[in-house]
Parts: sequence; C-alpha cells; structure tokens
Amino acid sequence: MTDAELARDIAEEAGTLLLRIQAECAGGARGDEEANALILARLRAERPDDAILSEESADDLSRLARSRVWIVDPLDGTREFAERREDWAVHIALAIDGAAAVGAVALPRLGCTLSSDAPPTLAPARTPPRMLVSRTRASQLCADVGALIGAEHLGMGSAGAKAMAVVRGEAEIYLHSGGQHQWDNCAPVAVALAAGLHASRIDGSPIVYNAAPTDIPDLLICRAEWAEPVLRAVAGCNRS
Repeated sequence: MTDAELARDIAEEAGTLLLRIQAECAGGARGDEEANALILARLRAERPDDAILSEESADDLSRLARSRVWIVDPLDGTREFAERREDWAVHIALAIDGAAAVGAVALPRLGCTLSSDAPPTLAPARTPPRMLVSRTRASQLCADVGALIGAEHLGMGSAGAKAMAVVRGEAEIYLHSGGQHQWDNCAPVAVALAAGLHASRIDGSPIVYNAAPTDIPDLLICRAEWAEPVLRAVAGCNRS
C-alpha cells in the first residue's frame, strides 16, 4: 500500500467511526479521542519507523530528527461535528523533509475523501471570486482583502472543509489569518497542491512542516490565477 493509499484508507476508516459516534449523539470529545486512537494504531502498525504529530496526542519532539512525519487531525471542526453540520473533516498527511508530500481529507457527511494521489479536475473558476472565511470568527484582514478584490464571502466551518471546497470548485479562495496549527492544514495543503492550486503563507512564503512550534499563523489556498492579486492585497492591507 502506498503512502497516499494508506492516508486515504485511514481517513475513510476514521470518518466511518466518527459518523457512528455522531449518530449516537456523542460530542466531539469522544470523537477526537476514539478517532485519534484508531489513526495512531493504524499508522504505528503500517509505518512503524515514521514519526507522528497529532492534535490529540502529546508532542514527541523526537519527530524533529525524522524525515517522515505523519501530521494528523482526527476531527477537524469539533464544533461543527457537535452541531451535526457537514463542514468537518479528518486530516491524514505525511510531511517529508518539511513539505506536505501526501494527504487525504475525508468529508464523511458529504460521503467523499479527497487525496493527493487522485485529486479532482478543477472546475472552471467563477467571477467574482468566492472567498471562504470562518463562519464564526472571520478576520478583519479577510474582510479587507475581500473588499479590495471584489470577492463574495462564504462562511464555513473546519479548515479542511474550506480548503476542499476550493479543490471541489465551490470557491476560488481560502484565506486565513487567525492562527492554525500544522495539523489544521498539512493534509489540505497536500491535496490542494496536487490539484494544481496555490498554497502558501499570506506573505507568499512556503509552509514548512515538522517545525518545533506547531503553530502556523496564516494560510492561503486559492486558484493559481488569484494568488498574485490576493497576496498583493494582503501586503497592501498589512502596510496600511
């Protein structure tokens, strides 16, 4: 089984478990715990020599000496999961030498999993562009950039759901400046890059994974043709 096949298989298995937990009216805490246990068990059995960084486990900094590190979020969008919404996800990614090399994002309530080894063909982009922002705490920068480029704002839950909405052709831009962690975006970035999208920090620099600090303050995933206009607008807003 290839790394990508393993990522997809684990994401789908964890998604099936989470759907069962959700149907039992359990909250996100149980979902986080049980999905994390499943994912860790599978990865340790299938890739015992690789390191793992998971949102739901203590960080073992011995990962810093490893080339291959699995970066996982067992339940991205705990609030949306508890509210029985569709916009939550499971993230399974493999970073190799700091780059998001392999990824799978399961959207269990939508019945689909997107992976870096079989990304969908991008649908035609729409004008004006649709920009995905947090449904509960959209930043002022997102509002300002959206106004500058004439974007339509769409609120959505988890980072994975937003990133995959761009991959699936439901939006053109996902801009985030409110702070994230490596597990929030490694799998989505791997899938987005494989699909031919742009993915970077909001200053245009590449995102580096398996760094000691787990935080990644900002993120841009968008159609390639929108990367320069968005980055230019971000720079202008940050100067003002």
